[in-house]
Amino acid sequence: MIILSFSALLMALLITLYRLMRGPSSSDRIIALDLVASVVMGFILLYSVLVSKEIYVDIAIVISLISFMGTISISIYLRHKK
Repeated sequence: MIILSFSALLMALLITLYRLMRGPSSSDRIIALDLVASVVMGFILLYSVLVSKEIYVDIAIVISLISFMGTISISIYLRHKK
């Protein structure tokens, strides 16, 4: 089951990276970048379950906060740029 979950996350990451590179607009790229962070958090949390260490949950929380602040900052910058 863990291997299947890692495979699904890898597929989601590849699809998201494709959208990040080919996104027709900057909004698509911002959303794709946020989704990449979410998929990476999924990898970290799944690995945390696999090795039974809770410290990785804290790392996922920090990535989540940084991703959120980055998305908001980029959105504000692009809104003022127009």
